[in-house]
Amino acid sequence: MEISELDKAKLAQQYDKLASKFNELYLAGKERGREAMTVALDKAHEQLTALEEFSAAQGEELKHYLARDLDQTIADAQHLGEEAKERLHPSRLGAGALASLATVLELSSNALHSLSVKTKETLTYKTGEVTSAGTLTCQACGQEVHLKKTGHVPPCPKCDGILFNKGY
Repeated sequence: MEISELDKAKLAQQYDKLASKFNELYLAGKERGREAMTVALDKAHEQLTALEEFSAAQGEELKHYLARDLDQTIADAQHLGEEAKERLHPSRLGAGALASLATVLELSSNALHSLSVKTKETLTYKTGEVTSAGTLTCQACGQEVHLKKTGHVPPCPKCDGILFNKGY
C-alpha cells in the first residue's frame, strides 16, 4: 500500500512529537542510561497515545524508529569519541528530533559510553521507514542520501536499493 505525501509528512511530525516528549521526560528524570531511556520512551508513547496524537499501532512503529535512531546515535558516539561531543552538540543542531537526541547524548555521555561499547552491529534502515536527519548510505552501491529533517527513507536514487546504513 502506497503512503501519500500528506501521510508521510504527518508521520514525520508525529515522530518529532514523540522525540520531543521523550526528551522532556528523560531530562526530567534523575537516572541516565539505557533503562531510563526505555522508561522515558514508553511514557512518551503512552502519553501521546492517550492524547490521541497517534494510534497505538502507529505509536509502536514510531517508538521502534526512535529507539533505533537512539541506538544509531550511541553507535556513532562510540566511533567518533570526543569528536562526537562537538559534532552532536545541541547548540550546533537545529530544532527537531536530532537536537533532542543530541541533548540526551550530551547529558548521558558516561552512561551511554558503556552501552555504546556493547553496540557493535550496524543498524539497517529500510525504504519507507521514518528516521531523523542524517546521511544514509546505500548498502548495495554506496550512494549517499542526505535527509535534512525527519522523513521517510527513500529508495536509492542510483540503484533503487532499499537498505541503508546511517551516519550524522
